[in-house]
Amino acid sequence: MTTGRPAAGAGRPPGQVRIIGGRYKRTPVPVAQHPGLRPTPDRVRETLFNWLGQDLTGWHVIDVFAGTGVLGLEAVSRGASRVQSFEQDAELVRRIRALAEKLQAKALSVVRGDGLSLLRSVPAASAQLVLLDPPFEANLWEPALKAAALALADPGYIYLEAPRAWDDDRLLDLGLQVQRQGKAGAVHFHLIGRRQSA
Repeated sequence: MTTGRPAAGAGRPPGQVRIIGGRYKRTPVPVAQHPGLRPTPDRVRETLFNWLGQDLTGWHVIDVFAGTGVLGLEAVSRGASRVQSFEQDAELVRRIRALAEKLQAKALSVVRGDGLSLLRSVPAASAQLVLLDPPFEANLWEPALKAAALALADPGYIYLEAPRAWDDDRLLDLGLQVQRQGKAGAVHFHLIGRRQSA
């Protein structure tokens, strides 16, 4: 849920979305009137956390292009012990920090900076979940997936949003494979894990 292009058919972003599960269920998350801010829809977040299971107790989660912060907050709400949210825009960082403070979400840390550069600095094999929803116009999927693969623990998962579907052939060189995928409007979303040897 990062700054990127709006989803197909969307006008201005809604004034808020809501956390859909866990400790903070139904908590509103404000959506700034920010050009191209594209929050992950409720139905897609619900699907993602159904795929992962609702209990993320003990997980280290990285939300690389945080935007509104709602994906990272969903992870905290479900018990993740450490969630790092990376966001370049100062106003969006302020908003995420304010909401985290209001919720007393101590597991969440928000770092202002370039998400891809920050992801590359994460210790290898340290994260159980890496959330990737880069700005669509920036064409960052391949470098982001490469950096995420290095940060990923085993077992671990990468969540990816993109304007077109990714298949196993495109992930082969990274040692990754698609485990689940879906489509909502013009957005394809994927749960990706390490490639299993035959």
